[in-house]
Order: sequence, then structure tokens, then C-alpha cells
Amino acid sequence: MNDFERLGAFYLGAPVDDAFERAAEPFLYDASDLTTHAVIVGMTGSGKTGLGVALIEEAAIDGVPVLVVDPKGDLGNLALTFPELRPSDLEPWLDPREAEREGTDLSSYAAKVAEDWRAGLAAWGQDGERIARLRGSAPVTVYTPGSSAGVPLSVLGSFAPPPPTVLADREALADRLAGTAAGLLALVGRDPDPLGREHLLIAAVLDHAWQAGRELALADVIRGVQAPPVKRLGVLDVDTVFPASDRMKLAMALNALLASPSFEAWTRGEPLDLQRLLYEESGRPRVAVVTISHLSDAEREFFLTLLFSEVVSWTRSRSGTTSLRALVYVDELFGMMPPVAEPPTKRPLLTLLKQARAFGVGLVLSTQNPVDLDYKALSNAGTWFVGRLQTERDKQRLLEGLRAASGGVDVAALDATISALPKRTFVMRSVHEPEPVVFQTRWVMSYLAGPMSREQIARLGELGLNAPPGAGAAAAGEGAGAGGVASQTEPASAAARSEPAAPSAVGAGGDDRPIVPPHLPELFAPAARPGGRVRYYPFLLGVADVLYRSKTHGVDEERRVSLLLEPQEGPVPVEWSRAEEAGFALEEAASSPAAGAGFAPLPEVPLNAKAVKEWGELFERWLRTGGALRLWRDPASKLTSRPGESEQEFRLRCAQAAREARDAAVAKLRERYGAKIAAADKRMLREEQAVAREQQQLQARAVNVAGTVLGAFLGGRRSLSTVANRAAQGAKDVGDVQRAKERYAAAAREREELERGMLAEVEELQRRTVHPEDLRLEPVVVTPTSRDVAVRYLGLVWVPFARREERWERA
Repeated sequence: MNDFERLGAFYLGAPVDDAFERAAEPFLYDASDLTTHAVIVGMTGSGKTGLGVALIEEAAIDGVPVLVVDPKGDLGNLALTFPELRPSDLEPWLDPREAEREGTDLSSYAAKVAEDWRAGLAAWGQDGERIARLRGSAPVTVYTPGSSAGVPLSVLGSFAPPPPTVLADREALADRLAGTAAGLLALVGRDPDPLGREHLLIAAVLDHAWQAGRELALADVIRGVQAPPVKRLGVLDVDTVFPASDRMKLAMALNALLASPSFEAWTRGEPLDLQRLLYEESGRPRVAVVTISHLSDAEREFFLTLLFSEVVSWTRSRSGTTSLRALVYVDELFGMMPPVAEPPTKRPLLTLLKQARAFGVGLVLSTQNPVDLDYKALSNAGTWFVGRLQTERDKQRLLEGLRAASGGVDVAALDATISALPKRTFVMRSVHEPEPVVFQTRWVMSYLAGPMSREQIARLGELGLNAPPGAGAAAAGEGAGAGGVASQTEPASAAARSEPAAPSAVGAGGDDRPIVPPHLPELFAPAARPGGRVRYYPFLLGVADVLYRSKTHGVDEERRVSLLLEPQEGPVPVEWSRAEEAGFALEEAASSPAAGAGFAPLPEVPLNAKAVKEWGELFERWLRTGGALRLWRDPASKLTSRPGESEQEFRLRCAQAAREARDAAVAKLRERYGAKIAAADKRMLREEQAVAREQQQLQARAVNVAGTVLGAFLGGRRSLSTVANRAAQGAKDVGDVQRAKERYAAAAREREELERGMLAEVEELQRRTVHPEDLRLEPVVVTPTSRDVAVRYLGLVWVPFARREERWERA
């Protein structure tokens, strides 16, 4: 194992001395220190990008997922990792003009660059094998919101509700609402003032839908602005605060966005879901590079506000941890968090700086403009990496900010050091270290080809270098046959948004209300999207309270199960394994239909009392078999998944628990070996002092013997026997020196053995570390008994559908 391949430590480079000469030992940064966030400051050409890439590479190798915000297009280079470092790998990314300046053709130039790159890696103890390890640890995907050059991101297709944990936290929900409303207003050129009436109205429209568990399309937001779902904004009527004529102007601005030819690009691609960005379905971590260099300033502000708000929501939905769970890297902070202004991006960033550390999410913020930093906000950053600065004014502004943010900073010493910094050299000031550390950054493993254009990003996909995202977070209960009820893993908000598939007879039949037998209960489902004439279609609704209990697996939970099923003609008209989530509460169903609604005919199946009773028995039987609670267990950690936790989430929780256990084990190793190594250091010091002392005595004895011999020959009083005695004592002193050296060598060997033993134990811990996708999970089934199932409703429910855009949709 290389000296820098340490568990939970990031290999960033090597320390330098006062003359900026590189030391032999590596500079290792503790990964857990990033939970207190970091700031990188340096002028163009100082090496900020290299340091940032090194941090991201080390995080990926350590199994930590990374979200990268790339305003300039530099960090798409993270996809350029070539383990074999062949010239043909590098050739598509070289500038032909450079080859011309070298007086050679592109192929020869590529061969020279590949050789230089290989030599640069070797100088830092790295090779193609480590690059292969990087590629295998976390795939890199380059996203391009509003463009199809890379993997597009859909941010305007819908405004989905945040996770239940955020909905339950009013402060967190307010932040999410404020960020979404402000970003949308910024996109259409309106004032995003959080106290402005436009902001308040859009936030109210979103809040009303999210509280009901519904997601909104932009068209729904426009309709909500025209006909608000709330009557008041504060204590005043909506029409008083925001008259209908003024609301129409806002609706027209939003509609112009909807009608814009570029709008479609914002609705295609992967959904803006951080879980999907950071992890594959198997739980394997990913590096998600979100490039926004192609966006206008308004589009950037809109997108980043939504992105940072999504990060806040995701962070708050995690459990607390002291280990690094995920890294968020922002390459250029300019304009996102200024010291005075309040752009929409600032609020979610401030929230992350204050709260993310408790959830193991670290921020790394990079900038070349020290005057653009809100140092009061950045007082939450525990680590500062400072490189060369543009002007004396930049340096003084940074030093003032550091003194205000960190306190206790020796400004004079830092001033002198920063002024002399060469390229790729940084001063690290960390609250976790007693003194600043000056280090040179290592050679990165990703080929830095410079800022990527749209054409180059598209080329990544053509060459297979832009890893397509996986299926994302496993949908709860996929494959269960009942819309997720079998595994009981779908969050409440998602279940509330699910809709039954269009019935097979949709669009057929007349409008008259059929006569339902008196022994068959009858209800009317609420309309998810009121408005327009609807037609009701018959479904079978089964509602039951089910108690899942298992002392072995620590489960004791009661669930309300609501299933919709369309009876089918044939020998088996009711098969509950085909049922779907109802998507509405039993209490929300009405006893009478909406005025003016039409009706489809009843299904051609038996509706007698015996058949209805049999349906109820089949429903209860299915709940005790197919409706059992299906969980997973990890034998290694002895953890069992929680009800409502997907397999992917459980794998990540097990991996996080393993990481925490690893960090704790490493801390114990350091503590155990630290005392022994400190004792060995003291012994070495004592023996070193003994060697020096014995050597001094030997030298003094040699001088004394020489004087005695000279005196004897010159007729002094000392006899030859005295000379002989002193010579013998000198020989003894030589032996004492030799024995002292042997004792020092033994102490040095003991310390070396202790260091080697600690590294061996750390390496063993590293070998035992299992990645989420490699966990061997065991299925666990919690089956309710007949006493644990209480059927609350079994009967007919009429579900409203409406015809929209040439197709039938749930009304």
C-alpha cells in the first residue's frame, strides 16, 4: 500500500519547506474535516482547478458521491480518465494549434503529451492502476440543464413535492418554497423579493399543492396564478393584495416562458432528484458534474436556486452522522453568495453552511474573487485553502475576512507566506490543525483539457465517456404487483401522487349513472385536478389497517393500505395482485358525485352479495400473503431495513454505518498506537541524547588521554600506569557509545514496527470495506396474521377522469 493510500484520508499533494521545496512525505487531508466545509481562494492560474479536481478524485476513490457545480466548463474534464494513457485516448482533446506550435503533427504531439502525463503521475507515485481504481469507484456524468449536449436535466417538467421530512419541517418547507418561487421569478425577469406579492402568490400555489401531495407542471402554476387555490395572502384577500388584472400580467410572463422554443429543453432528461444524481440504483456512488457555462445569468440563477434547494431538502431528509456522506463542490462562487446583496442562491447556501455538517454533507466553495465572499457566512467553513492572489487588495480583503471568520489568525505570518506562493502551492488554514500547512498539489489523474464547449461535451457521449445515469433510486415496491404495497416502501408523498391507470373501458358508454346493488358500498373519489366536466369509471376499492410486528427485526408499525382494482371479465374478475395505490384517503371520498358528471357502465362481472363477500375475503387473504411487509437485512452490520425504506436507501445506510464504524476504528487505532508511538518517540529522544552524551564523554576522554600521554613523555608527574588506566577507560567509553547507538537503533526499530503495525491494521480495515452495491442482503418478510388485519372498506369507488390533450387523464 502506498504511503498516501490511507483510509479516510485524501492525498492532495506534499508539504513544502520555507523555500517551497517539496517534501518526500505526502500531504493527507482527513476526509471527515470536510464536514465542516472548505473554501478555496486563488487567482486565475494559481491551481484552484487542480486542487478541486484532486479533492473530487479522492472523494470518489473513498466512495463518497460528489455533486459538482461547474459554471465555467472546466470540471467536465473529470470524465477524461484514461488508465492506459494511450496517445489515441488524449488526441481528441488536444488543440491542433498546439501541435503546430510544436512543429509536429497531432499524433506525434499526442504521444509526447501522453508520455509527459505518465511521467507527471509517476513523479507523484501514481499510475494507470490508480486511474482505473478511480474510474471503477464512481462513474462521472456531465449534465447540461437546458441543453442536450450532455445529459439533460428536467427542471420545468414538474415541481414535485419535497420529501415528507421536509414537508413536516415548516422552516425547511419555507426555504424550499422561497427558493423555487424566487428562481422561477428570476427566470422571467421579475423581482424575487421574498416579501413581494408575486413571490408570495407563487409560494402559496406551490404550498397548497405540495401539502396535498400533488406535483405541479408549469401550466398548473400559471392556472394557480390566474385562479389562486387560496383565498388570502396573510390576513388580506388575494384580490386585495394582488388584483386579477395584475395576476394576469404575471400569468402572461410565465406563459411566455411556456411558449418559448427553448422551454422544451428544460423539460427533457433526468429529473432534478439529488438521490438519482449521487447514486446508482445499486447504491454505487457517482460524480455528477452539472455544467452551466451555456446558460444566461437569469437561467443560471433560476437553475442554481432550484438545485441548492434540492440539496437542502435531500440533506435534511438524511440521518445525522459524523462521517462524510456526500460532497458538494461549487467551482466559482461569484455572484452566488455576495456580502451585501441577497440573490435567491444565497439563502440555501447559507442553510447548507449552517446545517449540512450534522448530516455528513460537506461543501467546498471555490472563487478567484475574495471581495465576492460573505465572510460572516463563511465563518462556518473549517478549512481555507489560499493560493496566489491577483492584487494586494485581494490579499488584504482575504486576510481581513479570515481574521473575522476564523479568529486567532496570525495575519502577519500568513501575509508573508501568501505573497510568496508559487503556482500550485496553497496555504491550508484549518480549525482541525494547530498551525497552517503549506503544500504543493499533486498531479491529478483526470486529463485537464481546459473548459469544454458544447461540442466537446457532446463528444464525451459519442466516445462513451459520459456515463449514462442509472435507473436512479429504486421505486418503492417495484415488481410487487400492487403499486408498491407489497413492500410498503413508497413514501407517503409519492403514494399520494400516484394515479390509477386509465380503465380499459375509458371513453366508452353513456353518461347515465348506473344502478348499484344495495349490498355493494359506493363512494366517489375526489378530483385531483378540479375543473371541467368529468366522467366516472368504476373501480373496486379495498381499505384496511394492517399491523406489522416482528420482535426479531424490531418492527411494530400500523399502516393504512388503500388499493384500487379494475374488475376484469373472465374466470378471475378480482385479482388483488394487480391493484394500485388509491392515491387518496378514505375520508376524502364523497358519498355523492360531482354535479354534471357522466358515468361509464358497471363492469360485466358478478355483483351479487356472495361475489362481494368473496372479494373481501380475497382482499384480506392477499394482505396476509402478497401484502406482507418485505424488508432487507444486512448480515454484516446486522441492520434491518425500516418500513418505507427502499433497497437503495438501505444499502446506503449500511454503507454509511460501515464508514462510521471504519472511522471509529481508525480513531481507536490512532489512540491506541498514538500512546505507544509517543512513548517510542520519547525513548528515541532519550537514547539520542544518551548517544550524544556518551560521544561527548568519549571526545573529552580522548583529549584527556592525549594530554596525559604527552605529559608523561615530557616528564610530567603522571605515570605510564595512569596513562594506561585512562586509555582503558576511553575504550570503555567507546563501548558505551556503541551500546547507546544500539539502544537508539532498537528504539527506532520499535517505532517503525509500531507504525508498520498500525498501517497493516488500517489496510486490513480497508480490505474489509464493502461498497453499497456489493452488500449481500437477505430478504425479510413480516407477515400479518388475521388478527392484524382490519378491513375498513370493501366496495365500489367511482374515479373521475377528464379528456385533456386528446387523452384521458385522472381528473
